Amino acid sequence: MTISVVRAGAQTTVQDWPGRIGYWKVGVPPSGPMDDLSFRLANLAVGNAESATGLEATLTGPTLRFEEASVVAVTGAPVLVTVNGRVAPQWAPITVAAGDVLDVGAVGSIGLRVYIAVAGGIEAEEYLGSAATFTLGRFGGHHGRALRDGDELTSAGLESSTPPRRILFDEQPALTNHWRLAVTIGPHGAPEFFTPEDIDDLLGTDYEVHFNSDRTGVRLVGPQPRWARSDGGEAGLHPSNIHDNAYSVGALDFTGDTPILLGPDGPSLGGFVCPVTLVTAERWKLGQLKPGDTVRFVPVRTAESASLSQVGLGRRASVAHVLSTGGDDDNGVLHIGDTADGTKVTYRRSGDDNILVEYGEQTLDLTLRARVHALAERIAAEAPRGLIDLTPGIRSLQVKGDPDVWTQRSMLDWLVECEAQLPAADDLVVPSRTVELPLSWDDPSTREAIKRYMLGVRSDAPWCPWNIEFIRRMNGLDSVDDVYRTVFDASYLVLGLGDVYLGAPVAVPLDPRHRLVTTKYNPARTWTPENAVGIGGAYLCVYGMEGPGGYQFVGRTTQVWNHRHPLPTPGFDPEHPWLLRFFDKIRWYPVGAEELLDMRADVAAGRGESIRIVDGSFSLAEHQRFLDANAADIAAKRAVMVQAREEERRRWSERGEFGIKEGASS
Repeated sequence: MTISVVRAGAQTTVQDWPGRIGYWKVGVPPSGPMDDLSFRLANLAVGNAESATGLEATLTGPTLRFEEASVVAVTGAPVLVTVNGRVAPQWAPITVAAGDVLDVGAVGSIGLRVYIAVAGGIEAEEYLGSAATFTLGRFGGHHGRALRDGDELTSAGLESSTPPRRILFDEQPALTNHWRLAVTIGPHGAPEFFTPEDIDDLLGTDYEVHFNSDRTGVRLVGPQPRWARSDGGEAGLHPSNIHDNAYSVGALDFTGDTPILLGPDGPSLGGFVCPVTLVTAERWKLGQLKPGDTVRFVPVRTAESASLSQVGLGRRASVAHVLSTGGDDDNGVLHIGDTADGTKVTYRRSGDDNILVEYGEQTLDLTLRARVHALAERIAAEAPRGLIDLTPGIRSLQVKGDPDVWTQRSMLDWLVECEAQLPAADDLVVPSRTVELPLSWDDPSTREAIKRYMLGVRSDAPWCPWNIEFIRRMNGLDSVDDVYRTVFDASYLVLGLGDVYLGAPVAVPLDPRHRLVTTKYNPARTWTPENAVGIGGAYLCVYGMEGPGGYQFVGRTTQVWNHRHPLPTPGFDPEHPWLLRFFDKIRWYPVGAEELLDMRADVAAGRGESIRIVDGSFSLAEHQRFLDANAADIAAKRAVMVQAREEERRRWSERGEFGIKEGASS
């Protein structure tokens, strides 16, 4: 069966449910329907399995011509649905004949997204185990993009799961302009990161949905936090900055002072605090939050919040079925213990489906990352039933489970037991390749991104108009040439992947004398060129794709994600599309901007030799001997950098920078 797209509508994509699972650790989000409740009910209405491929449209639905008879259903936000100009119902199977035209209109004052299911599903490109469209990554769905006028879709020919049926009124989601969202406290609460008054504000305020929202996240407008600390130390000057850890879909992420509810296309790893997280049974509401709507967060007790299967498709529509009386009173901290050598281990709640295992204090210490690696290896080897994802950060490991199979309480008990069985971290020796990559210093594309930021977000930011000069000032260096030499002299150890999507490394110089420390943009950029190279806190990142970002630019490099996968491309393994691995060492060699463009074209075409890889290993004990031998010089140079950051912080305080919110400009 062929379906002709007469009018594509606004941002209409092919999705499946639950989306692309198992690749969170390398920066691949699940995607899938943002309102999975309406999506699954649409499939139920036409007799498909809940997971079958269907369409999601934002604001305006598509016009589709069916070349053969079929059964369709339209759910989600209220819209006018017609077949050949005659009004047809939502939430019910609609029989269309060959040649019929289905028209799905624009949403009104309530809701934002509409879902269309076709009996048998829709044929789509499967990528990494799912047909869900991730437009930012350019894969899945229909050629990795939103539908366009004139596209043709075909039926997937899937067998019916149940007979088509009408979705009853009490099964339909209750949409509103004033939302109550059930959340659990954590992972980052008071009094460590926020003041108790901040949490009171958070739970007692009607936040407004900002117009600058999308599938990556829903921006909110509300009170500015007071913050319980003055800055993030080596993670950045702003108190929202932390050493990068994994995020959960539905987490309320404070990027600076701007709260963002992370969506199904959101980042898997980042360096900002998240005080509350939507429970799994409430995340469908993210898809229907409309600019101008208000949001009130309602705390729930994790042990009493219902999972997806417990509340069922219909009952999930009502908040009353997932709310318990009040929230947990532990500030998001489930348990605190110690390793065999006395290192503190903190187990943090991240929704009702994740636990964030965090080692030590808020410092950059490779021994902590080694401990994270050992725990991840231990868990992966046993692969307990209910385990979905393991995502390492700098000093933490997020363990994601299926709450229908593995309760958070039993997950916690098992993780504490696993941790107690680990060997000493200083024995770690792991494979570690040296990966040499080209770097176009101060690339024109990054200059363009700064210019756009100054024109569209704020023009008076301390890091504008030149990020490299800001890095120099932040670290007490004499000239920008010193910044250049430091970056090219450094050997960067990859500690995480997926920091801003698609295999993007978060890496730290092995020699602390090369650890340039900066803060992140506040608010973040709305556009970053693909494969820009930046520094945020003490970490370097290569952006895996275009999108938002906050690291200070130093240049641009070649691709770290193989969009030709599984076709052969020099430097990339045929087994997977990401270039880098945990504990790789990145070294840069300089190239000009035009030369880089040629190299990027070669990589995109599956040729070229711009990536150079040499096998090796990394020994934590050997690294510690290096640090001990150079301790005095390291301490002296780090002291200069710390003093420079304190001076910058004083200047920020004097000019009111810590009170800057989105929309500020000179």
